[in-house]
Amino acid sequence: MKVEGRIEFQVIEQTPDRVVSEMPVQPGIKNPYGGVHAGALLWFADVTATVLAMGSTEFSEGMPGFPLAIALNANFAGNQKEGKLKAVASFVKKGRAVSVVRTTVFGENERLIADVTTTHIPAK
Repeated sequence: MKVEGRIEFQVIEQTPDRVVSEMPVQPGIKNPYGGVHAGALLWFADVTATVLAMGSTEFSEGMPGFPLAIALNANFAGNQKEGKLKAVASFVKKGRAVSVVRTTVFGENERLIADVTTTHIPAK
């Protein structure tokens, strides 16, 4: 069996303390029930958190200081079959050695979809 999908999102707001992203719900990220696959939701939240933890630094492969996720806790509270999702990431703790980010994913009408907390350390 071959399964394919395409995940994409766009950062619509970025400050030193907050990142907001939007992701369209599209066929390549849906589960067999028609909702967004949990893995796609988690990827969306994690990458939005990573953008926050990176700050204004540009991403590059193998770069030192990349904020590696070392722990992740996700609570899924809902789902959605169409439209857009919005992820809002903010720091719980911003540190040089360890940063903790809370990312909340919302659906239409600000409906809670997921609450994700990630812990990051800089890669060496």
